Amino acid sequence: MAEEIQHTDKTTFKGFVKIRGAREHNLKNINLEIPRDALVVFTGVSGSGKSSLAFGTLYAEAQRRYLESVSPYARRLFHQMAVPEVDTIDGLPPAVALQQQRGTPTTRSSVGSVTTLSNLLRMLYSRAGDYPEGQSIIYAEAFSPNTPEGACPTCHGLGRIYEVTEKSMVPDDSLTIRERAIAAWPTAWGGQNQRDILVTLGYNIDIPWRELPQKDRDWILFADEQPVVPVYPGYTPEQTQRALKRKAEPSYMGTFSSARRHVFHTFANTNSPLMKKRVMQYMLSTDCPTCQGKRLRPESLSVKFAGLDITELSRLPLKRVESILAPYAEGENKGHAKQEAEHPEQAIVAQRIAEDLRARIQVLLNLGLGYLSLERSTPTLSPGELQRLRLATQLYSHLFGVVYVLDEPSAGLHPADKVSLLEALANLKKAGNSLFIVEHDLEVIRHADWIVDVGPDAGEKGGEVLYSGQPEGLRQVQESRTGGYLFGRIVSEPRTLRKPDAWLRLTGVSRNNLHQLDAAFPLGVFTSVTGVSGSGKSSLVSQVLVELVATYLGQTVTPEEEEANELEREEAPVTIGGEIIEGMERIKRLVRVDQKPIGRTPRSNMATYTGLFDHVRKLFAATPLARKRKYDAGRFSFNVAKGRCDNCQGEGFVMVELLFLPSVYAPCPVCHGARYNAKTLEVTYRDKNIADVLAMTVDTAWEFFAEEAPVHRALTMLREVGLGYLRLGQPATELSGGEAQRIKLASELQKAQRGNTLYILDEPTTGLHPSDVDKLVKQLHSLVDAGNTVIVVEHDMRVVAGSDWVIDIGPGAGEDGGHIVAEGTPETVAKAKNSKTAPYLQKALKAMQGELAAS
Repeated sequence: MAEEIQHTDKTTFKGFVKIRGAREHNLKNINLEIPRDALVVFTGVSGSGKSSLAFGTLYAEAQRRYLESVSPYARRLFHQMAVPEVDTIDGLPPAVALQQQRGTPTTRSSVGSVTTLSNLLRMLYSRAGDYPEGQSIIYAEAFSPNTPEGACPTCHGLGRIYEVTEKSMVPDDSLTIRERAIAAWPTAWGGQNQRDILVTLGYNIDIPWRELPQKDRDWILFADEQPVVPVYPGYTPEQTQRALKRKAEPSYMGTFSSARRHVFHTFANTNSPLMKKRVMQYMLSTDCPTCQGKRLRPESLSVKFAGLDITELSRLPLKRVESILAPYAEGENKGHAKQEAEHPEQAIVAQRIAEDLRARIQVLLNLGLGYLSLERSTPTLSPGELQRLRLATQLYSHLFGVVYVLDEPSAGLHPADKVSLLEALANLKKAGNSLFIVEHDLEVIRHADWIVDVGPDAGEKGGEVLYSGQPEGLRQVQESRTGGYLFGRIVSEPRTLRKPDAWLRLTGVSRNNLHQLDAAFPLGVFTSVTGVSGSGKSSLVSQVLVELVATYLGQTVTPEEEEANELEREEAPVTIGGEIIEGMERIKRLVRVDQKPIGRTPRSNMATYTGLFDHVRKLFAATPLARKRKYDAGRFSFNVAKGRCDNCQGEGFVMVELLFLPSVYAPCPVCHGARYNAKTLEVTYRDKNIADVLAMTVDTAWEFFAEEAPVHRALTMLREVGLGYLRLGQPATELSGGEAQRIKLASELQKAQRGNTLYILDEPTTGLHPSDVDKLVKQLHSLVDAGNTVIVVEHDMRVVAGSDWVIDIGPGAGEDGGHIVAEGTPETVAKAKNSKTAPYLQKALKAMQGELAAS
């Protein structure tokens, strides 16, 4: 084991956390000392073991110690991490983890609820709001749409009502009922059953729908009653009537359900996202007529503050809310002289609550989140935005003596926003806290008091501490890639600017903060779209551009959240306008490479997603023993009964429930984690069974399958996007968003290149070490060289500086953004006067030219 190198004067720090024998994941029995009350940054390539050290060891141990002091009952309420593999940790204070994670899956969770600002705002309206004459005071909970006291009685606090109409359920009224005119009914036996019941009830199902009397149509579609009648499947209407007259024995008794009842009942009760999606197409949603989409009961909406009801105020950007509260907080609001004379206590309450609210909002503004509104739901936030919201809450909590463990707080941040982030971190440290940060961003690393560099490579080739000490000492560590980038040792390759050979022009784009925007994207080149967080980059590229191109090509766009989990999520479309007026003749295909998971269960993994596992299973099925036993390729899938271990159903582990403690996942005692049954594991290919292959890393498998072209090609692509350290069978649930995105890119790269494809990526460098960024960008440029167009939304200035074309959106965020501030080559944009990106791009270009000159 490489003993850590200490290049530092330890006297500058008050105390140290001492770790002995850390073996979590790929850590190789590490011994380490880290200073307290300091900003400590854990660096290293993706997969080197940084997070295993910061989260899997330090935070997990701090949480374990804290929970031991809590009652067993209360312990169950925590998401408990596994007990870390470490001998001892001394001097570790209590810890708070702020990890990158997607928003809560419900749209009832919002910016206001995550930051607890909504509670204060409700108190403000309850205690200091202007009530209509004669209305008695209502309590704070009556200002929340999530409580029975506050929810609008018509829409139950959803803000929208859902209805079905004859037109929505019967799209083609020239069809007969037998020809499935009622599209909303089930397509299979369920629909046939309802048609047979209508025959029994005497309805004519063989004339066009439009010729049926309106009374009959209304009853079939909207009736609430559910008559139970005898059913004679396969009989003609005449035969059915004769059978009824003679009271013949029916096949079964059938229950009628109107089309509306079927739609609403299915939506409310099904667990299948597909079924939910299917019935939703027949439902029309409109703003609730009672609350006009504001989700609250009329009594709550009648209370005003600064002339606004609580929903109107919650929909404003935080920046505006802060300026509205300012005069109240400073006691300068003279508009209520009469009210103040009558109710002096109200003015005092208004000032106190407004002061507190304003101070909390100020912290969010300092973190560059002033463009968000309190009502913005958390599933629409990026992981970086969500993490900064939590950070703001911690900054205001005034805790001290705590270790904050942060996971890439700079993710999704424009360089201009990083300045305020670094100030916020400095304030936490000043208050007497320790900060342990996993980070790739060189600017944040430069501000560290102490660096722990883990490596040298990823996975099995990582897990050692290359350096632990003050930043300057890292300069001497030759094998550190982080040091190479930090001190300019590693140079970027020279680039030749490509010229656009055509343009994709959009006009009249309106979405979120974009209003009637015209934009032109060059084709056949690499374009970076830049701008501060919230400026409108993703609205333009990942939403409008993707939707317009997909519609033109007849492709379907998978919405951000694939599962229609809730009624509330289905909001009215926000694209008000926009069309493509030129350039689509050059685009034959659209590929959007996003950071959504490649699967939602541990059964999905990189090998199955990329298709390389199909080839591997065929290789096993072609071995002499498999042929002798008549095993086909399906035998080597852990999802198929004949091949998988019966005891764990191919999961590889069994869950042991422990009361009051986190559930323990133990390797299956029968297959010992191999996932397959013993007979299947007897088949070997070059002395390895199928479980051995799934346990290989991409790098190991690349050497092992050197002779097998299809497998080798797929593995080559995975290595080239920097994923050589991942195991082939690593469950999808263990992969980060950045890793999922690179797996999708690798799958795309292994396909035969046809050219004329438009690739769109949103922040592909998130979570990547500079050396992995270089690998990724090289691949993206190779796509352009093959005759395709690549457009990335990006904050990494090294990537932007290496682009052919840059479109900068801004100048600010939210209402202050939404305009194209500058466009052109990186050199042109770097000179733009009112661009917040320009100074940082200029710096990146200078560094690039300096490096080139040096080389």
